[in-house]
Amino acid sequence: MALQGTAMTAGSSYLYQPVVVERLVRVERIPDGTPVDLQPGTSAQVAQALGSNYSLLVHGQLMRLAGKDASAVGLPEPEGVDIPDDTAPEDVPRLAWEVLRTCYDPEIPVDIVELGLVYRCDVTPLSGSAGMQRIEIDMTLTAPGCGMGDVIANDARDKLMALPHVGEVDVQIVFDPPWDRSRMSEAALLTVGL
Repeated sequence: MALQGTAMTAGSSYLYQPVVVERLVRVERIPDGTPVDLQPGTSAQVAQALGSNYSLLVHGQLMRLAGKDASAVGLPEPEGVDIPDDTAPEDVPRLAWEVLRTCYDPEIPVDIVELGLVYRCDVTPLSGSAGMQRIEIDMTLTAPGCGMGDVIANDARDKLMALPHVGEVDVQIVFDPPWDRSRMSEAALLTVGL
């Protein structure tokens, strides 16, 4: 089974590629998350190709294009995380972290785990459902006013819900303790040049 969200490397052949919108497609403006309809014929450039989405530069403005809509600009839908068919309930905690590593802030080329945005990922048996799991996530944002918070949280929730043996996912955005760059991994600091 494959779940959407394999990370494409920064050296991906799609990075900086010019694209043209082939059909009407809804995107989200970065950083406020406002939905925008891109009309056929609109020119854009791939600014980030990570996780299961693309960030496009359209007339000087960044836009987030969901991977499922990639064909609207002639790009392939990103490949998924490979989940073995024999996945057991006890595999869910490890897989949950793997899936969270496929979620990206659309402005920063680092996943939310390496950015230190995930404060808690608890996996517990789902009451009344044999073998099913509940995942609870507390995550934060790099800035409290980030308009992409719900978009990032929904991306994480959808990917976690697609895991086998997962019957419920609760993703909460929290701001205590406040995020700062000391929460970033060494790899994340290097990626962003800090």
